[in-house]
Amino acid sequence: MDNKLKYKRILLKLSGEALSGANGSGIDFDYVLKISETIKHCVELGAQIAIVVGGGNYWRGRSNGHMDRTRADHIGMLATAMNALTLLDGLSQVGVDARVQTAIEMRQIAEPYIRNKAVRHLEKGRVVIFGCGTGNPFFSTDTCAALRAAEVEAEIIFKATNVDGVYTADPKKDPAAKRYAELSFIDVLKDELKVMDMPAAAMCNDNNIPILVFDLSDPNNIERALKGEKIGTIVHKGGTTHVD
Repeated sequence: MDNKLKYKRILLKLSGEALSGANGSGIDFDYVLKISETIKHCVELGAQIAIVVGGGNYWRGRSNGHMDRTRADHIGMLATAMNALTLLDGLSQVGVDARVQTAIEMRQIAEPYIRNKAVRHLEKGRVVIFGCGTGNPFFSTDTCAALRAAEVEAEIIFKATNVDGVYTADPKKDPAAKRYAELSFIDVLKDELKVMDMPAAAMCNDNNIPILVFDLSDPNNIERALKGEKIGTIVHKGGTTHVD
């Protein structure tokens, strides 16, 4: 491993909204290319990167609760596949060897998810993008990120969001809110803090997989996180909880 990096193998969780940039929905492909350039540099430094991408820029929830939950979740899985292919195209344009694996088979456009094959891709320096979540309704892409991180033995989950960490309260509503520098999984679960959904946080706790939450408005934060710079909020097992 390149001695500049703190982590060798990571699971990068990208929300669908992250790919929409300032648009708020759909795709901002110029921004996708910026993310792709940063990922390219990280791979060149020696990082092995797996990615789980959400679908909220196209589809979220159950259309005001009027749809069947299972069918609505399947539509969301297709949205994540669209984002995975978009990210694949961005990575390909900047010269990164990447593969998409989906939990629902769509062999004409992606590989089916096979754990050993995914690990082999990572070992060969390829970026692997996981689409369609877990392939099951009632499970979020956060839970998929926790599951895939455990399966491919990632050292950490990078949750790249539109905020720069986890706060004691909503900073948009409470000016006195403070950002946590460090959190324990116990406090996340006990206080129901919005790091990941509860099943995902519990899975990370059980498998001792830390989570680093940071802001993706600057894609270079991915590289800073890889190098161990102090950004965002880190959540880990047995950690103490304190604010900046």
